[in-house]
Formats: sequence, structure tokens, C-alpha cells
Amino acid sequence: MNYIKSCEFNIDTACVEVKLNDGSTVSIDCIAVENEYANNMYEVSELDFLIYNEPKSYVRLLLSGKMEEYLRNNTDYTPLSELR
Repeated sequence: MNYIKSCEFNIDTACVEVKLNDGSTVSIDCIAVENEYANNMYEVSELDFLIYNEPKSYVRLLLSGKMEEYLRNNTDYTPLSELR
């Protein structure tokens, strides 16, 4: 993943714009990613944290295919049915 030069979240388009070392630019639609990976509001919140605070980590997780594993390991979520 050393080919990522910079990442920045564009709030107007809801996309993370990634500049690569070869000069090309990729735009990742964050809403589509949330729809694909987030199953509850806690996972959406975790993705939002990454988007705003660590966009490069967000892109690396997405491109490496480890987004589901990250959410599973870093989101504290207990369904209401299990609390009763």
C-alpha cells in the first residue's frame, strides 16, 4: 500500500479522494462503502471516525479487503435481544 500518496475526505461529494504515486486519482464513495459493510449504527460510526480522522487507514482497509474484519474486531455492539 505504499502507492498511496495522500487521502482526503471531501464532504461535498461524500467521497475520499485518493492520490496515488503514479499521479492518478481515485474517488471512493463512502456512502456506498457504508451500505456494503456497516450493519448497524455503531459500525457506521466507526467508519465515520476513520473517514474524518484517518482516511488513509480507511482506504488501506478497503483496498486490502479487511474492512469486515476491522469492524468485527473494533465495534462494540450487543444486540438488544441478547441484553434481556
